[in-house]
Amino acid sequence: MKRVGYIGLGIMGKAIARNILKAGFPLVVHNRSRAAVEELVAEGAEQAFSPAEVASRVDILFTNLPDSPDVEQVALGEAGVITGAHKGLIFVDNSTIQPAMTRRIAERLGVVGVSCLDAPVSGGDVGARQGTLAIMVGGPADALEEVRPVFEAMGKSITHVGESGTGQVAKAANQIMVAAQMAALGELLIFSQKAGADPRRVVEAIRGGAAQCWTLDVKPPRIFEGNRKPGFKARMQLKDLNIVLDTAKEYGIPLVSAGLHRQLFEAMVQNGWGEMDNSALLNIFEQMAGEVLKTG
Repeated sequence: MKRVGYIGLGIMGKAIARNILKAGFPLVVHNRSRAAVEELVAEGAEQAFSPAEVASRVDILFTNLPDSPDVEQVALGEAGVITGAHKGLIFVDNSTIQPAMTRRIAERLGVVGVSCLDAPVSGGDVGARQGTLAIMVGGPADALEEVRPVFEAMGKSITHVGESGTGQVAKAANQIMVAAQMAALGELLIFSQKAGADPRRVVEAIRGGAAQCWTLDVKPPRIFEGNRKPGFKARMQLKDLNIVLDTAKEYGIPLVSAGLHRQLFEAMVQNGWGEMDNSALLNIFEQMAGEVLKTG
């Protein structure tokens, strides 16, 4: 059985790593904060103290990190993956980063015999815990087939989008839709309540029609309980929208709604709500409408 490494044990990464471990793969983990490492070690994982050490001990190495510079540092920096890499290693990045950075890392690691897959995921903390993530993959098809058994422990949908970087393009497209859904959810909840309808009944009524989507299925129960804690942090949604717009600028693509949604998430972060769930974009609509959603 392939030995697997996982670097980056945040909300998503720790849950994904745990599912890989539960599927029976020997797992080596590394994280800047040691608490998550110790938790997984107690469940049967092995620990490492640098990305280079992880790379030297495994066949497949995953990363799940906040942004492009973080992945670049872990992959190519001092004591990085490239330092401990061996021919035949497969490097898989679950992070959401710039497609251009993904291609740069793949090119550099390819020189030392490492195959690279960009494999960002969608499905939030719920999907990460339940192993039902959608995984969008860019990179060599033969490397994907080597990694597929591990992917099957993580998600229910595994799609090979194309060459290196196209998984990140797909994730950027995903985040265009996610941001639009979070904005629409906030608007429709405040609209319903202020116009005299019970937002819970409204959600129940529209979920079975053309408006049905993952966001309506997953987010309202938490919101109606007054829970705006993160599955996916608003500041990370903003980061992803910056990736979307930077990539659009690179290719000369006009993105009207994504630009507006980026401004809404920027306002959320500037208000001090960046650590809340991305569905707490509702806060901005409450603020603008002078109407607080009733919860409890």
